[in-house]
Amino acid sequence: MKKYSAGQIAGFVVPSVIGILLFMIPVNYDGSWTIIIKIVADMISGVLGDFLPLLCVVIVTASASLGLASLGSPSFITSYPIVEKTFTTTPVWAIIRVIGAVFIWLVILGVDAEGNSIISMITSPDTGGFVLSDLLTVLVVIFFLAGLLLPLLLDFGLLEFIGALFTKVMRPLFKIPGRAAVDCITSWIGDGTLGVMLTANQYEGGYYSAREASIVSTTFSAVSITFSIVVLAQVGLMDYFGLYYLLICLVGIVCAVILPRIPPLSLKKDTYLVEGRAMAEDLPEGYTSSTQYGLALAVKRVDEHRGIGQFFENGIKNAAGMWFGVLPVVMCIGTLALVLATYTPVFDILGTPFMPLLSLLQVPDAEMVSKTMVVGFTDMFTPSVIAAATITNPAALFIVAVISVTQLIYLSEVGGLILGSKIPVNIIELFVLFLERTIISLLIVAPAALLIFS
Repeated sequence: MKKYSAGQIAGFVVPSVIGILLFMIPVNYDGSWTIIIKIVADMISGVLGDFLPLLCVVIVTASASLGLASLGSPSFITSYPIVEKTFTTTPVWAIIRVIGAVFIWLVILGVDAEGNSIISMITSPDTGGFVLSDLLTVLVVIFFLAGLLLPLLLDFGLLEFIGALFTKVMRPLFKIPGRAAVDCITSWIGDGTLGVMLTANQYEGGYYSAREASIVSTTFSAVSITFSIVVLAQVGLMDYFGLYYLLICLVGIVCAVILPRIPPLSLKKDTYLVEGRAMAEDLPEGYTSSTQYGLALAVKRVDEHRGIGQFFENGIKNAAGMWFGVLPVVMCIGTLALVLATYTPVFDILGTPFMPLLSLLQVPDAEMVSKTMVVGFTDMFTPSVIAAATITNPAALFIVAVISVTQLIYLSEVGGLILGSKIPVNIIELFVLFLERTIISLLIVAPAALLIFS
């Protein structure tokens, strides 16, 4: 076995352990269970206070302005890689960013907030006002901290090490190559969008077949721990974080086992965009165990790292992507969904087919819960926002919080990225997968929530 220096081992172990402690280990703070990154975020929010809504306005406005400008590929955007990566978008998403900017300015200026017009529906404290004051002001701090510190999990070999350990279970359980463990863990621990990008890159490079890329992108592009915390905090149940995230992981694994074996994923073909690139899954010559190979990969990643400068560069890229890419979408889609939920019967109608199943599972406040079932296809945050405003039963709130995360395929981010990539999954297939995940999630989560809150 190859020997590594103490510095190489420490370069892998120390940042990885710090990242795990910050993002993954629940701690009891002030009488409640939470994680360290959320504690720090709350402290910062307390200090910044009333400045946060204005900061959100600046971010969303800049995102809309530069997103529109990027459509013409001006040099002041294309000449700077971080700026180009952050603001370059498609016409559809540019329009969504602009709508988000219009909404946030109407809210911050209080335009017709107490009136009876269409604008008042947007700026009401129950719709756009709620999204800005209660959601974006939380997200803006968490996105900054998470983005800045996620390289602790992503850049120092943890994913490579875990990926090597999982090679022997990926194919029999999930029908995907062992190397997909890196993409999967990247999504699960880091961010689903990063997982989709990695998967698309692997598919376009010929390392995944059409079937494998479809499975990995729609089944393992999990909602990050950071987003999961925001959802649970939104419904006021952070005391249950441990059980909550355990259920998310359980449902995610069950879905990952079932979905590749049923349509539409089971109908995908093992065809490649580039032939001859698929890699052998056996251990490379010279390695006798997955642990040995994983350690070699982790140390290689550490050796390639450029130090503190690269750490902050990657952290800033992550934070900027979340700030300027996600916040405007949440403002737009979250507000529109709340307007529909508050002033129209759209989600009542769409949720009606779930009523028999919810009743069979004895879900409390079943009628109100049903309204949140389909809206998750547009955006992950909206179900919890609707639930927090309309549901009081803790078991029902818990069910919505878990399912809104395990539904996974929401168009405002992961779904949109998949549709914009070369991964061969269309919007109808995405919606079918969304419904399949919702039903599987309900069958697991509803009985568990009733037991937890009995």
